Amino acid sequence: MAGSRTPTSTGIVGEHPTLWTGLALPGVLWLLLLFIAPFYAILAVSMGRLDPIFLSPIPEFNPYYWDPSVFADVFGDIFGGPLGPTFLRTIGYVVAATALCILMGYPVAYFVARRAGRWKGLFLLLLLAPFWINYLMRMLAWVNVLDVDGQVNSLLMTFGLLQEPRNWLAGHHETVILGLVYGYIPWFILPLYAALDRIDKDVLEAARDLGAGPLRAFARVTLPLSKQGILAGTVIITLPMFGDYYTPDLLSGSPRTRMIGNDISLFILSSTSAGGKGAALTIVLMLFVAVLMTYYLLSVARATREAAA
Repeated sequence: MAGSRTPTSTGIVGEHPTLWTGLALPGVLWLLLLFIAPFYAILAVSMGRLDPIFLSPIPEFNPYYWDPSVFADVFGDIFGGPLGPTFLRTIGYVVAATALCILMGYPVAYFVARRAGRWKGLFLLLLLAPFWINYLMRMLAWVNVLDVDGQVNSLLMTFGLLQEPRNWLAGHHETVILGLVYGYIPWFILPLYAALDRIDKDVLEAARDLGAGPLRAFARVTLPLSKQGILAGTVIITLPMFGDYYTPDLLSGSPRTRMIGNDISLFILSSTSAGGKGAALTIVLMLFVAVLMTYYLLSVARATREAAA
């Protein structure tokens, strides 16, 4: 009809761009206050100098006087130094825990999104239930389960898989990995569920009409369309895993299972010159995980362009 205007052309986004800018401003200020400022403070500590008397780090907020020598020491400790094994161990733990989260979380998310039917709300409630309990409390419950006289040993001995109780909390790698999976898998399932739930059923029916069986339809349609959900869930769980230090502390406490987050905590809480080293190690770890975030953002941008094409 002549003179008619589409909702897009007359929508609030087009007519009032400053409105959305104003609505976004509090969030931007919040990020600046609680992320940029602390990040700059950590950078100032890592680039600062030492107190000549107490040997404590003094932050240097003027970039003109920054000293990057601490970063050189940190990189030396990572590549060929005492931090190298811990860094590699952290990567191994995160990769193994993430792989288990994918293998265990995908069937759960798929079932809730595609097969739960009228019970979907109940299953979503069960998926959200872990978020109602503090992470440390859940880890302490895990400690009780894995104790020498805990339920895990009792169950394994009942079925004859163990002849005597095993101390699962005595520095075992598998205990820390399973603890990471237990703590972070709900964060993986939820974004993956959202991605699977958005897949149009007509697309799957079209695949079956074209002769694709259930397995082929899953491999050629469902799995590719859920890729962004897998990536989102992976990024959400891997980023905090790399900085995790309380899980190995609670479930092991042994130097054999120490992660890079434990070294950062040890350096930061130290009253000596190690505080600057801990700040520098924090920056290095942030740069490392930023690579994963960059890949995710590029993947999302590419998928958006392909969807709009």
